[in-house]
Amino acid sequence: MNKLQGKVAIVTGAARGLGRAYALRLAGLGAKVAVSDLNLKSYAEFEAEAKAMTADSTTDEILAMGGEAIGIETDVTDEAAVQAMVNRVVQTWGRVDILVANAGGGRGRPMDTKASTLDSGLLHLVTEMNLYGTVYCVNAVAPVMKEQRSGRIVTVSSIAGLGPSPDGGYAHYGAAKAAIAHYTRYLAQDLGPFGINANCIAPGVITTGRIMATVVPGSINANRDRSEQMALRRLGSVEDCAKVVEFLVTDLSDYVSGQVIAIDGGMVRSG
Repeated sequence: MNKLQGKVAIVTGAARGLGRAYALRLAGLGAKVAVSDLNLKSYAEFEAEAKAMTADSTTDEILAMGGEAIGIETDVTDEAAVQAMVNRVVQTWGRVDILVANAGGGRGRPMDTKASTLDSGLLHLVTEMNLYGTVYCVNAVAPVMKEQRSGRIVTVSSIAGLGPSPDGGYAHYGAAKAAIAHYTRYLAQDLGPFGINANCIAPGVITTGRIMATVVPGSINANRDRSEQMALRRLGSVEDCAKVVEFLVTDLSDYVSGQVIAIDGGMVRSG
């Protein structure tokens, strides 16, 4: 369980949900973890997320399990703030071995974000949160990893970035996530000569507090059993995704780069 002993990881959007699961997983493998989020107590926004917490923050949870962690509140849409966050991690621990660029998410409801009627404010916000935030984080860690001649970068797309919804809803989010997936393919080619692996995960319908409270109820499939769309006949858990992140940041994936891995239980999209 000490595969990441001595490694330093940054996980953005790690205060709750999927990001929290990634941070806890990496800490459990021995990594020192920088927990970054716009609000380190954002779990309080959703009852299910708050109930899942075992301490006052993800950082405190890692410390309670005997790991090393620091919490840094960062707006990933602010390039200077992202650079300051990475600088602090390097000042604290001297290196960066892993970036999980998880911060992002959507805004608005699927039924209100059809492809041909997108609100420009939502479009800008969601693109900045997802695509720009990912690029800013990569730009900040890349020089450190290049100097080390090693590193693992995991970006986060979505099944919404791999195929459209049946009604064209949540188009701003899907387009931003599609861009992240393709950006990561370019990133792998750019950084490969420096010994840096870059891969992307595309989670499906994962039962986080936010998804179950905001996204699923506003979708075209709100009144159906979503598990029927999955080959495995169940919705995903945060641990389903954390296991794939573990694969991508350990030696199990030494010869894997430039890939987009769907974590969706074999989902088939249909009307």
